[in-house]
Amino acid sequence: MNKITTYFRESYKELLEKVTWPTWPQLQSSTIIVLVATLLITLLVWIMDFVSSSILHFVYSLFGK
Repeated sequence: MNKITTYFRESYKELLEKVTWPTWPQLQSSTIIVLVATLLITLLVWIMDFVSSSILHFVYSLFGK
């Protein structure tokens, strides 16, 4: 039980003294970067899906009725 208590005590101390938390402007900037990157990747995946779907529909139409 002593090891668990020590672990939590040291973890709390590390959070307060050793971790550097971002400032509000840094946090906002990072959030915007993540949102833009997520939107770009989503758009890229959607385009790839649309193109591959179109190609497959074309290929299937060649061999189907």
